[in-house]
Amino acid sequence: MNLSNCKEKHNNLLFANFNQDYSCFACGTEKGFLIFSCDPFKERFGRVFDGGVGIVEMLFRCNILAIVGGGKKPKYTPNQVMIWDDYQNKCIAKLEFKSEVKAVKLRRDRIVVVLENKVYVYNFSDLQLVHQLETSINPKGICAVCPGTANVLACPGLKPGYVHVELYDHKQTQIIPAHESALSQIALNKDGTRLATASEKGTLIRIFDTATGEKIKEVRRGTNRAEIYSIAFNNDSTALCVSSDKNTGHIFDLSRQGATAAAIKEEEAQQKNRQST
Repeated sequence: MNLSNCKEKHNNLLFANFNQDYSCFACGTEKGFLIFSCDPFKERFGRVFDGGVGIVEMLFRCNILAIVGGGKKPKYTPNQVMIWDDYQNKCIAKLEFKSEVKAVKLRRDRIVVVLENKVYVYNFSDLQLVHQLETSINPKGICAVCPGTANVLACPGLKPGYVHVELYDHKQTQIIPAHESALSQIALNKDGTRLATASEKGTLIRIFDTATGEKIKEVRRGTNRAEIYSIAFNNDSTALCVSSDKNTGHIFDLSRQGATAAAIKEEEAQQKNRQST
């Protein structure tokens, strides 16, 4: 996206991410942050700081943001999550950790903080810790949180390629062996019933039922190795968008009946044969 009009105020983009309903997106820069609305596209507001913002997470379209310092001269130390109230133009709360924060995810009732090998879940109302999970090494801060009424969280498991899914409403945990190699990206759909995963190889995208852990569909992005940048379901989970370092975006139709178990096994057998030759 062209940010040349804002270059004097906000140069050197550090971070960009949509809010929970994709109506806005936030950008962190070396000199603060910017918030844009998508339709119509326009800058909503921004703040100029004397330091960089490496993560800025919105809470839908409200005035509350989660900010983590970043860049050459971080505004806040990268091991802190600052809760910013833009109406008051100041931080109203702080969470501090022993290591660098890799990602932050927000729900109306939860704050999820991702470190390199741990995930912490806090109540939003009183910042009390309610859950913590150990993960495999997670330098990209891979984590997905359902933004809707269902309280579902997905993050890397203890083994590379595995996904740990917490269905808090049902007090249920699923450990899903999604890939043989380490995870590259994961995503939950709007109601938390579907999980999409990609590995570091980046050729296959797999979709699982979060309640059962069953693989219900598999789609191929390509045959050459690729780094997956993002995965996203549409609102009614009939399509899945995948972007990668190949300068392409793939949109897969999920509305048709998924591949049968036999077809998936056949595809996996063919893939193993290709790898062995």
